Amino acid sequence: MKKRIYILLLVMLNLFQYLQAQNLDSLWKVYNNTSQADTNRLKAIHKIAWSYSSNNPDTAIILAGQELKLARQTKQRKYEARALNTIGVSYTNNGDYPLALKNNFASLKINEEIKYKKGIASSYNNIGDIYMNQGNYPEALKNHFAALKIREEIKDKKGIAYSYNGIGIIYNNQRNYPEALKNHFAALKIREEIKDKKGIAYSYGNIGVNYMNQGNYPEALKNYFASLKINEELKDKNGIAGVLVNLGQSYAMLNKTKEAKNYLDKALQLSKEISNKNYIKSCYGNLTSLDSLMGNYKAAFEYQKLYIIYSDSLNNEETKKKSLQSSMQYEFDKKEITAKAEQNKLDAINAEEKKKQRIVIYAVAGLLLLVGVFAVFMFNRFRITQKQKAVIEEQKVMVDKAYEELHEKNKEVMDSIHYAKRIQTALITSEKYITNSLNRLMKNR
Repeated sequence: MKKRIYILLLVMLNLFQYLQAQNLDSLWKVYNNTSQADTNRLKAIHKIAWSYSSNNPDTAIILAGQELKLARQTKQRKYEARALNTIGVSYTNNGDYPLALKNNFASLKINEEIKYKKGIASSYNNIGDIYMNQGNYPEALKNHFAALKIREEIKDKKGIAYSYNGIGIIYNNQRNYPEALKNHFAALKIREEIKDKKGIAYSYGNIGVNYMNQGNYPEALKNYFASLKINEELKDKNGIAGVLVNLGQSYAMLNKTKEAKNYLDKALQLSKEISNKNYIKSCYGNLTSLDSLMGNYKAAFEYQKLYIIYSDSLNNEETKKKSLQSSMQYEFDKKEITAKAEQNKLDAINAEEKKKQRIVIYAVAGLLLLVGVFAVFMFNRFRITQKQKAVIEEQKVMVDKAYEELHEKNKEVMDSIHYAKRIQTALITSEKYITNSLNRLMKNR
């Protein structure tokens, strides 16, 4: 029966990995298809890069670098901030905190400029995590509380739970267990409300750690088993391995060596299966202490040697990673400078073109304004001329009428004069005739 269940789980795991690979493959097709909208391509490369940020941070940094380049070329500032966020988180997971801070602060600045509140809160959370890892707890709390305030403003429940969780871990590191538990329980409550199973499992694990640090092993075990159950339901092997390590440690502290050995062996087997070297190292360290406690010094010595081997291996990998990161950062910065120079050149050309366009626009606008003013002037002159013409026509009519009236009057006067003249002529002729007649009479006498 157990064998069948194991085979079924193996088949389901392979199916999940196949579907995950298929999903990444489809995302790659979207990203590589330049005919796709820029936003679709950015979404695709962002999901791909983020998927590697935890288990393969170096790959995530390279992929997020491609996202960053495309985002800057297409002036998609939200995705520029997201790419920087992925790079920052990946550097955090690699333990390179200076570069992690540099990229997260750059992401924060863009999110603030574009007023993207969810992005601002995410940046604050990431910066808080980095300061916590550096042991700078005041700055860590300051940033997580800043994130919590924004998350509450925008009613981002998942983000609120994440902020409570971060605050709880910081208080736990400060050994302020009451405040730590208060925040972890607040995170758990919200995660249960929104049915975030992975988050619930994580909260139970953190609560268990707090109780274990206080020596309250029954409560620690209770919460570890609650976390283990959910992680098994989710088939989260990393989560399962982590809880198994904690269970082994708890039973060892209770001096229940048999149970401790059982859980640590399971944790070691699963950690090797998923190639989680940190968990493998932790298992060997705990098995060394456990076998020493049991008096199995030979086995303890063998485990100690393996613990040292894995510690050295992780340290060497860390050194190589840092060397690779420096090389990658140099190449990235070089490409960034080249890209920025090209962009500045393009911006200068665009600025010059825009300047020329503005000059042409202003010239055309000025010419149109002059034409408009001239048209208004000519229209007004036309109206005045028309009015003057109308007045002149009216005056001409009046003059013509007056002339006709005067002509009539002149005619009447001339007619009167001619008539008077005829009368006068007639009168003058008669008088002469009379005078002549008198003269003749006088002579005849």
